[in-house]
Amino acid sequence: MTNEVQTSASSRAAADAPAGNAPQSFVVPPVDVFENENAITVLADLPGVPRDQLNLRVDGDTLVIEATASAASTPPDMELVYGELQCPAYRRQFTLSRELDTARIEAQLRDGVLRLTIPKAEEARPRRIQVQAG
Repeated sequence: MTNEVQTSASSRAAADAPAGNAPQSFVVPPVDVFENENAITVLADLPGVPRDQLNLRVDGDTLVIEATASAASTPPDMELVYGELQCPAYRRQFTLSRELDTARIEAQLRDGVLRLTIPKAEEARPRRIQVQAG
């Protein structure tokens, strides 16, 4: 996976834009995905994103992450002369297995890293079958 820029005309932001406007570009945040017998954990790098600029939603079997980074505020009595910091819009989506319990997703944003814990449905978890003698 790459940290590429995508142009999306199908996003809600682009759909809400007035007709004739160009589609919005998004940065695809890099992610790490971990799995154990109880859940899937997704770690997404979203540097500069405050919690109020983060939008997570599940549409059917699709998990959508959308966020906008904000630049640090300009110090008082100073004017920005040169700046390289861009405030990207992030967007990433995943197709979720039906084995996951999307109603119990937990999300935590800390130090620019979004941690999503998506529990597996009870019926999808491995279970031990007790064998009785006789």
